[in-house]
Amino acid sequence: MTRQTLVAGLLALLSPSLWAADCSVAIEASDRIAFNTDLIEVSRSCREFTVHLHHTGRLEHTRMGHNWVLARAREQQAVANAGLFGGLGHNFVRPGDARVIASTRLLGGGEADSVTFPVSLLEDGEQYQFFCSFPGHAPLMRGTLRLVD
Repeated sequence: MTRQTLVAGLLALLSPSLWAADCSVAIEASDRIAFNTDLIEVSRSCREFTVHLHHTGRLEHTRMGHNWVLARAREQQAVANAGLFGGLGHNFVRPGDARVIASTRLLGGGEADSVTFPVSLLEDGEQYQFFCSFPGHAPLMRGTLRLVD
């Protein structure tokens, strides 16, 4: 092995892109009223974070719709309740609700959607919850999102 090859290999290993934080997550939701995870960790080094939601079930969005909504943990229940007034036409998210940090559209079986939000909206020391705001789903479909180094 030549010295140039060795140096090039070492530089490639030290490349920031190789060790960069993963600034996205793929989540699945099913007809069983469940996400496939209850924890999302977001690196502080990310400028933006993207959530890719895939509804793996078969039922249409009017019967078993799922979305992904992010809010402060202390505001989650109030946001879910307000979403009822948003109704199906607004994906069960009240339009203009400033407590909603990010949300996808309501999905039926086989559909997918993504949402990207600035990590700067997340505050150190604050607790965050993600949940499905379809009526009756939030108690079963929720999890924690937290900032990590």
